[in-house]
Amino acid sequence: MRILVDRLWPRGLSKTKAAIDHWFRDLAPSTELRRWFGHDPERWDEFRRRYIAELKHHQTRLEELRGMAARGPVTLVYAARDAKRNDAVVLRDLLAGL
Repeated sequence: MRILVDRLWPRGLSKTKAAIDHWFRDLAPSTELRRWFGHDPERWDEFRRRYIAELKHHQTRLEELRGMAARGPVTLVYAARDAKRNDAVVLRDLLAGL
């Protein structure tokens, strides 16, 4: 199961090539938070805290994602270049109970 978790479709990636099963754009960070973060590593801890606070408003969708993960492997797809500091990492940690 491949789930895109960004608010915007990744630039230059066709829908066929992406092979996305679901697009949970409502689980992506708000535009304001995404712009504030700007993938600045020094803002990572605060971004993470603020993003988790935003996710509390999307419990139904988060539970849907948890259910999918409980039924089998889920790949969280994202467009960020930084594989260690992005919204999918935060979602993965929440799903894993970290």
